[in-house]
Formats: sequence, structure tokens, C-alpha cells
Amino acid sequence: MDMHTVVVGTSGTTAEDVIAVARQGARVELSAAAVEALAAAREIVDALAAKPEPVYGVSTGFGALASRHIGPGLRAQLQRNIVRSHAAGMGPHVEREVVRALMFLRLKTLASGHTGVRPEVAQTMADVLNAGITPVVHEYGSLGCSGDLAPLSHCALALMGEGDAEGPDGTVRPAGDLLAAHGITPVELREKEGLALLNGTDGMLGMLVLALADLENLYTGADITAALSLEALLGTDKVLAPELHAIRPHPGQGTSAGNMLRVLAGSGLTGRHADITSDAPRVQDAYSVRCAPQVNGAGRDTLAHGRLVADRELASAVDNPVVLADGRVESNGNFHGAPVAYVLDFLAIAAADLGSITERRTDRLLDKNRSHGLPPFLADDAGVDSGLMIAQYTQAALVSELKRLAVPASVDSIPSSAMQEDHVSMGWSAARKLRTAVTGLARIVAVELYAAARAVELRAAEGLTPAPASQAVIAALRAAGVQGPGPDRFLAPDLAAADAFVREGKLVAAVEAVTGPLA
Repeated sequence: MDMHTVVVGTSGTTAEDVIAVARQGARVELSAAAVEALAAAREIVDALAAKPEPVYGVSTGFGALASRHIGPGLRAQLQRNIVRSHAAGMGPHVEREVVRALMFLRLKTLASGHTGVRPEVAQTMADVLNAGITPVVHEYGSLGCSGDLAPLSHCALALMGEGDAEGPDGTVRPAGDLLAAHGITPVELREKEGLALLNGTDGMLGMLVLALADLENLYTGADITAALSLEALLGTDKVLAPELHAIRPHPGQGTSAGNMLRVLAGSGLTGRHADITSDAPRVQDAYSVRCAPQVNGAGRDTLAHGRLVADRELASAVDNPVVLADGRVESNGNFHGAPVAYVLDFLAIAAADLGSITERRTDRLLDKNRSHGLPPFLADDAGVDSGLMIAQYTQAALVSELKRLAVPASVDSIPSSAMQEDHVSMGWSAARKLRTAVTGLARIVAVELYAAARAVELRAAEGLTPAPASQAVIAALRAAGVQGPGPDRFLAPDLAAADAFVREGKLVAAVEAVTGPLA
């Protein structure tokens, strides 16, 4: 566990803090202001609970059962029961980093002072995170409305000492045993607290934040691999000139073109169209090469929109009902996941298109009729070995999968709770498929990297001089064991190692060691 501490206050959190807690095991601490806000809001809830008039979430049932007034003697049972009944998820276990992000984001909303839970409830959640205890959350159960109910319920169940959880060692055990082993007392829920633990967009938001971080790395990596492919295909870098992109001022387009131009600086391979003799001399590069900045850049602008939505949600307090600063406790619809669901779907579309154009460049590198002198399939001895033929098959299969994952989840809605909750966002589903798409996109970029590096090496063997950045990438690949010495290394392409090289940021780091920071 990383000993870095993230302090949770009353005004939201940042994407960097979410990632620190979710992926780096950062400790969590409630600020003094947050504890004060929690206590003040709880006084309001306690006062309302003592009144004879029913208040939703405090002294009533929930959803379609909100019309029933619940007497004081049954309210603790009501809060326990809502957690137990809503912990109805099914399917595979959700990844540890997602559950930690979800819990941290729920804690962020509790700390805002708008939920009415006691300070000890929030502190218990912080203690569970700090102990490295991860409740078992299942793949299916959220409709992305009224919050990510089932996922959050499984987390709340663990706070009560019930259900299963994963310990710091990765072993799944009864949550009560894990709490006891770490000296954590299970919470005894009171009025509104069960509901407050469940009613948030925290799962889909956590997955959005994590996906944005991964995609930022992948889009920079895709700029690099596109530049290597352009170089290997003896393309022209004139299309990357800043003045061309200034007259169509989409920010992401200019950024991607600038990245590619920096990667290609000093290349002796670019702009050699005049050296190619054929019946149909090449005047322009193919779209997949020439339009890389336009496609990559559009994806970058989509990421910027995603960050805007995520930042707004990170500053939000999502619960129903909420405790307002003037003492009112009001019902609302802020738990609806539409704002997050839309951008999750949008990012999946952008990822699919980036994967598609990436695969087209790979295919061009392997086709002797379009690769401008490269051997068929980049094979060392074409016919005796198949080169990277089947690597492109794998890449194509992944592209096809990304296209299916690009079908929006947020256009669907299935009514629930006896038609009380008659329009839902399906944001959790959008987030789950985006995670799969991000994983697939990394693999697609890795295949292009493998092929482009091989092709650049072949050009160097012809006496041409690759860009210093390209040479740095090839050296880093060899140092990482992705491409060893000798022609036999291509008989069994290590695509899994190439995937790790991309995902772990080693590709970007290798280039930035030569070019300085890329955008």
C-alpha cells in the first residue's frame, strides 16, 4: 500500500486522487471540515426523524414503497434491509481498482455533508479502504439510475460486516472476519444511512476516470505508432505542417499532428515519393496515413469532453434525498447517470474508430502491393514463414469487437421498481463495455507498433536512416524483450509483451526521452 494520503474534504475530489486511491493504494483521511459537515447534517436528519411527519428516506420506504411511513422501532431494520435486499448483483467479480474507486467516490459524497450520515459511517468506509479490504462487487446489477445500486449495496454490506470481501492478500473471505482482523467495528446503520450509501453514480464515474487516464496514454501512443507507420511507408510529413492544422482549429487535431511531427523529426525516410517508380506514381498517402491527426485528434477532443463531465461529477454530491445548507431535506433526481453514460458511450465510439484506422495502417504495412517495397507480411523469408500475417488477423478481430462495443448502452432503458423508476441510464453497462474497449484498443495499438517497428528496421537495413525517436522505440522494444535480435524473433511475435509495453507507458517514455514531453 502506498503511504501517500488523500484528504477528503467537503468540496469534491480530483481525478488524480481517484487514481491514487484506486490504483496506488493511497490512504484516505477525512478533513476536519468534512467531519464537522457530517455532524451538522446528521443533526438535521435526527431532528426530522423525531417529527411525526414522514420524510422520504428518513422515515419512509423507498422507491415504489415510499408511501409507507416507518415507525421509529423499525427504522434501523429498514436501513439494514435496504442494503441486504439491494445487494443482488450477479456475475464475475468487478476489478479491485474499480471497487476502490467506487468506494472512494461514495466517501467523497458522504464527506460533502449533504447525505446526513454520521461521521463514524464515513470513517468506517475510510478505514476499510485503508485496510486494503475490497468488497466483492458483481458485474451485473446496476441500471445506472437511483445510483449504481447493487454495486454500492455490496460495498455497504461489507461495512456492516456482512457479505464477502477480498483481503489485502487477494483472498476472498467473509467481510466480518476481515473487519475483525483489522480492528474495524461494523457499522450499525440508522435513519437514512443505508440509502445514503447506495444512491450514487460512483461506479460509472470511477470507471470513467480510470478509462480517461488509460486513453490519454493510448492516444499519445497511437500518435507515435501512426508516425512510425508513415515513416515505414515512406510517406510525407508535409501533411503534418502546423499551418495546415491551424486552418481547421480543432485542438486535438493540432496536438496529434504536432506529436507525429516531433516523432518524425530527423527522419531520412519521409517524403520519398519521388523515389518510388510504378505505373501509378504516388501523389498522396492513403487516408489511414494522411488523416491520422484528424481521427486521433477527434478522439482527443472527445477525451477533453469526457474530462469536463468527469470533473463536474467529481465536484458533485449525488444522493437522494439531500441535506441542503438551509436545513431542508429534499428529494431530487441527481442520481440519474445520463451525463456520465453519454460520455462513456462517446468514448467507446472514438476508441472503435481509432482502432479501425490503426488496423488499416497495419494491413498496408503487410501488403506488398501497397507497402512500397516492404516484403510480404514483413516476413524474413516469405512463404517459409508467414511474418505478421496472423498478427493482423488478431488485430482485425479486436477491431470488430470494438465496433460491437461502440453500440451505445445509454440509448436503452428498462423500467424498474413498479414503474416508479421508469427511465434509467444504463451508465454502468456503458462503463463496463468501455473498459473492455480500452483493453482491446491497447492491443490494437500494440500490433501496429510491432509491425511498424519491424518495417522501420527493414528500411534501415536498406540504408535509410529512421528518425531518432523511431530508433529509440526499437531500442526500447529490444531492451524490454519484445523484439530480440535476429530474424527468428518475428516467427512468434510477442504481442502480449508489446501490449504491456504500450499500456505501461513505455512507448511514450521511449519517445519522450528523445523528443521531450509530448502533448
